[in-house]
Amino acid sequence: MTILKIERLENNKILPEYKTEGAAGMDLCAAIDKPVVLKPLERKLIPTGLKIELEHGYEAQIRPRSGLSIKHGITLINCVGTIDEDYRGEVCIPLVNISDKEYTIEPNERIAQMVITKVEQAKIEVVTELTETTRGEGGFGSTGK
Repeated sequence: MTILKIERLENNKILPEYKTEGAAGMDLCAAIDKPVVLKPLERKLIPTGLKIELEHGYEAQIRPRSGLSIKHGITLINCVGTIDEDYRGEVCIPLVNISDKEYTIEPNERIAQMVITKVEQAKIEVVTELTETTRGEGGFGSTGK
């Protein structure tokens, strides 16, 4: 099991937590003093009041909360965000409202989830051609519906 070190900033009231024993992601909450309104198609960076330190060889993936996405159209601008092991700034969540209605983010509301995962850096090798496969260069939709 890896260790995640967390520094709480003064605006943080709720630490991340796994809501069930089998949860892959821990919930992150909005560290805001007053409600923040997201208008349709509006983007805002929402602070969590946390700084983190990951062990070497790990990243933190920031993912949307499925309930906010399907019920209210609130998701992440970049779909899945990556926090590298050497980043030491505050974790902020880039939210976007893709619905046609305003949505109000309340103080301490759960706004995203964070998954800690092992990563490797690849060694780049330049070649003149790649190995052939059955799929070949078939792109989007090439394998069927």
